[in-house]
Amino acid sequence: MKKLENHFEHFLFTSRWLVAPVYLALVISLVVLMIKAGKQLWELVSTVWVADGNDIIMGVLSIVDISLIMNLLIIIIFSGYENFVSKMEELHEHTDRPDWMGHIGFTDLKLKLIGSIVAISGVELLKTFMSLKGDINTEQLAWMVGIHLTFVVSGVLYAVTDRLSHKH
Repeated sequence: MKKLENHFEHFLFTSRWLVAPVYLALVISLVVLMIKAGKQLWELVSTVWVADGNDIIMGVLSIVDISLIMNLLIIIIFSGYENFVSKMEELHEHTDRPDWMGHIGFTDLKLKLIGSIVAISGVELLKTFMSLKGDINTEQLAWMVGIHLTFVVSGVLYAVTDRLSHKH
């Protein structure tokens, strides 16, 4: 019976590798976002002489938004892989290795995730405010503000809960 239990536990432990293809899909998503950022940059540069200031700001905010999402994906890929699949032992001494790599636990990952979501939501809200030209859809704007505030409050509550749990 103990041998069967050991095999089952080994099977469960090995099953963590089922998540690895998802991290590969996230890396491919980074490539898609890079292409989207390149397209956005091309549109920004090609219209710089005819676009008004608002259009330029909207283009830059779109690139900032893509950057925030890409940064979030990098954090999820590296910390998720190291926390749940396998340690990147060979890369621990790499000179370009980010300081946070290998030190972000699941709780830290959730805090960074909610922080990134708040930042992305804030950029989207700013883009909406910047694009208003008189024909304001107050219901849609109210929903966006409400959702953003929900993210902010959730982030603050999660951070407070995390801080209280570390005090005990």
